[in-house]
Amino acid sequence: MSNPRFLALDSMNSLSEILQSRRANVYSGMLLATLFGYFAHAHFGKFQETREWALLLVVISETLTAGFFIFRSNPKTVSLAPSDWLVAIGGSFAPLFFRPATWGMFPPASIVIVLGTMLQIISLLSLNRSFAIVAAKREIKTSWMYHIVRHPLYASYFLLFGGYVLVHTTLANLLVYTITMGFLCVRIFREERHLALDPAYRAYMLEVRHRLVPFVF
Repeated sequence: MSNPRFLALDSMNSLSEILQSRRANVYSGMLLATLFGYFAHAHFGKFQETREWALLLVVISETLTAGFFIFRSNPKTVSLAPSDWLVAIGGSFAPLFFRPATWGMFPPASIVIVLGTMLQIISLLSLNRSFAIVAAKREIKTSWMYHIVRHPLYASYFLLFGGYVLVHTTLANLLVYTITMGFLCVRIFREERHLALDPAYRAYMLEVRHRLVPFVF
């Protein structure tokens, strides 16, 4: 008679192998590419009407994210906690539901979109192929922006998407922003809990104390 404990362990190992496989990377990349296609089409169409350059920056921003996601390296470990997957998927795909609007609460906030995009580009270059959605360990990055705060890419999202809502203000966009930032905050702690299983990452946390804003948080 099979031991249920060993069966459960075998199932977890099999699931871990699937999640770390190249096939899983390809399928998840295809899903992201599909959602991104709708997102980019809506924003580029609005740009053709308004010639608002900030719309192109948002498309460029999400293009970079999609590109780094598709070409990311295979993980060494991946969290199997369902809650980690829910938070990661929700926080990653929610921004693709942003839509351009005809009215904005504070149109000059387009400069915030510029700053957020610049920070995102530098952070992505710092992260390179270690990009991840679900809490996973690839190569631990400690240089460039990751020498200043532990999650510079997430800091860029606060700026970028916050500026977007101020320029394209609708209840739907505000809801998407609130959901995205809520998931993002939870995601930070979930990812760090998984990565801290590695002594090297625990040492990194002691060296770089703040998560998003130097000397604040």
